[in-house]
Amino acid sequence: MAKAVVRQANRSDVRKHTGFLRDGNYRWLWVALALCAVSIVAYLMIDVEPRPRGGTMYGYILGTIGALLIVWLSLFGIRKRVITNGVYSLKAWLSAHVYLGVSLLVIGTLHAGFHFGWNVHTLAYGLMVLVIVSGMFGAAAYTVLPRELSANRGETTQKQWLETIRSLDAQLRDAAQPLDRAEADIVRLSTEKTDIGGSLINRLTGQYGSCSTHRAVEELARMRRSLPQAASAAVDQVDALLKRKQETLAQARRQIRIKTFLEIWLYVHVPVTFALLAALTAHILSVFFYW
Repeated sequence: MAKAVVRQANRSDVRKHTGFLRDGNYRWLWVALALCAVSIVAYLMIDVEPRPRGGTMYGYILGTIGALLIVWLSLFGIRKRVITNGVYSLKAWLSAHVYLGVSLLVIGTLHAGFHFGWNVHTLAYGLMVLVIVSGMFGAAAYTVLPRELSANRGETTQKQWLETIRSLDAQLRDAAQPLDRAEADIVRLSTEKTDIGGSLINRLTGQYGSCSTHRAVEELARMRRSLPQAASAAVDQVDALLKRKQETLAQARRQIRIKTFLEIWLYVHVPVTFALLAALTAHILSVFFYW
């Protein structure tokens, strides 16, 4: 009886930790594939010239499906504020959001009949593609990066990183007391200007060429070659503290870099979604009033 309870609990944990892409045994993947397959088969079975596009009955049907999907998908920002379970859980909705969103590439292209130009219709199509591509990047990021985030963080929180850096700065100031003026200036360079985040480019690339701590380590290594043996003990202590700070900064910056990749796609995805809705509205109005 106890073993059965344990097995049931384990199965429950597995279900609980299933990723959103695998939700319901890929239920929404199969729905999206079926929708794409039906659209492609219907397109191939229509034997007319010119080939069907937006202004035909086939085009209107696919256009209606595509427009409804776009509006429904754009509501995810509101839906994610409500947590529910089961078939209509937030995870299931996210799974549908991803797979049905990708299916729009097929539906939108067939709706246009591969006919594009310099007009509001192609603008709406281009914005749709940009929204989908940014969404695919976001889905990939949320599938892979959280594990890297957890592995890099370990048991350390951001607050603890900041406290460690402040503590190392205090130890560096004390350890620099016996040093000469030039050596003490190098330590002060590190303690007075510590930039953890940096610019957006710094956060995305993980490159901090102007890092004051990195420069201090290099300068001290260069200067210590000409230092007398008597000063080496104090310099060694400062060097060890600087390298500890450098390692702590590197770990904190890796965390920031991963979090930036997790968030930055939204700065494209969300604004372009609103632009898509505006272009979609213009597309629909122009079709009904000017065609």
